[in-house]
Formats: sequence, structure tokens, C-alpha cells
Amino acid sequence: MQSPFVTTDWLAAHLTDPDLVVLDGSWHMPNAARNAQAEYLAGHIPGAAFFDIDGVADTSTDLPHMLPAPNDFAHMVGALGISDSMTIVVYDELGLFSAPRVWWTFLAMGAADVRILAGGGPKWRAERRPTEAGLVTRPPQTFRTDFDPSRVADFETVRDRSRDRAAQIADARPAPRFHAEVPEPRAGLRGGHIPHSLNVPVSLLTEAGQMKPAAELTQLFIDRGLALDKPIITSCGSGITAATLALALELAGAKDVAVYDGSWTEWGSRKDAEVET
Repeated sequence: MQSPFVTTDWLAAHLTDPDLVVLDGSWHMPNAARNAQAEYLAGHIPGAAFFDIDGVADTSTDLPHMLPAPNDFAHMVGALGISDSMTIVVYDELGLFSAPRVWWTFLAMGAADVRILAGGGPKWRAERRPTEAGLVTRPPQTFRTDFDPSRVADFETVRDRSRDRAAQIADARPAPRFHAEVPEPRAGLRGGHIPHSLNVPVSLLTEAGQMKPAAELTQLFIDRGLALDKPIITSCGSGITAATLALALELAGAKDVAVYDGSWTEWGSRKDAEVET
């Protein structure tokens, strides 16, 4: 597969390419006491637009940052100055946390070329590369969606796969949350995990804000009981780190990976969803 990553050197050399758009896709946990948009306005990679994960979302549901309908997505990102034919480079200010969610979103919507900045904002800043403050606006573009349903799993699909075991379910949350040993950060959610799911904490996938090498990821997944040649559905708290896990699985050679968009925020809030602890 083509590498989903670009280096800071590559981005610095291509920053003014007319067919390139850079997106700050930073997002923080509700209890992190950080405001991604305010941090973006204070300083970002030159020319980068802010991709609001909570804003470019389905507004008809109470679940956080669910994928919008393709037509709605096309309108929203077109207004940001993004077309489906551009090279889209996404980064976040934790190194590798929420950028994979934006990467996955654009791939699901049919973008031709989506990359993640290896090391993200922290690496860019550590190398003392330039930043700028304020809001970047771009001329509107046309984004033609080509939605790929194979990248997305809904509640009914996950429930059925949990029962018939036709796909493996991998949960990226920390082990104490997976085992219901600590409360969920979102109020009102039960503790535990989807029956028959396997725990692969996202913290095991990265080192110093970058993804571990493919060979290490492959061995990690084998050790965790995942078969890379069989379908896998990833889950997490609200669909953010599930995308990081999906990215790692694809790097390791998995061919059939979908993200459960609602993840535990949906599953843990539904009385008709079975829970294991």
C-alpha cells in the first residue's frame, strides 16, 4: 500500500503546491481541558485550515462526531476549500491522535489522496519550522463524494458480528475501561466491552507521537489474538482512536477493516446492547 504518511521535510517542500491542502485535525477528550480550535488560532502550520471533527458531523444525532451524510460532507468540506482531487495532509497537535479519524473520514468519502503528517504538530514545532496565527480561509471547491460503506460499521452490524463471530471486534480503549475497572469519561455510559471483542489499547500502537513500524504492529496484533486475513471492526470510546487502530491494522496488512462509528458512546448507552466486563 502507498504510505499514508508524509514527513515534515516533504510537507515543507510542498507547502505551497496549488493542489495541496493542509488540515489541522486536532481534537481532545472532553476531560482534557484543551480547546483545539483556540490552539489552532494561536498558531498552526502555515496555510493550514482547521477541520472541526465535531462540526463536520451528523447534526441529527446526539452521538458525537458521527459521519455526516455524503452530500452534507461534500458541502461542508467544499466550503473549507477542499476538492476530492487534492492531496490532503492532516495533522494534530498530539502527534498521532485525532488525525487518523480525519484521514479515515476522507477515505470513506472518496478522497483520492489523503496523508497524515508523521509526528504531527509537535514534530513540526520541535524542528522550529514556521507557524502562523489566525483563521485560514480558502476559496470554495467542489468535493464529489464516492462513499465507501465497507469502511464503516453501524450498531446493527456490530451486534450481528458480535453474535455470529463473522468478524473480529478490536477495542482501542485503555484496558481499565475495557474491563470496567474505571468509569467511562462520558457520563451515563455503562462500563465494559462488546461481547467477544479483543482489547488493543491505542497507546500500544505509537511511540513518541508516531506509529510503530509495520512489523511491530503485525506482531502486536498476533499477540492480541487478531487474524489479519479475516474481517476486523475497530471500536473505541467515540470513533476517534478506532480510526488510529484501523490505520495500524492496514499498515500491518489487514485488508478488511471497518470502524464502528458510534463505538462505546453508542453501545454503552443502549439498553438493548449486551455488555461484557
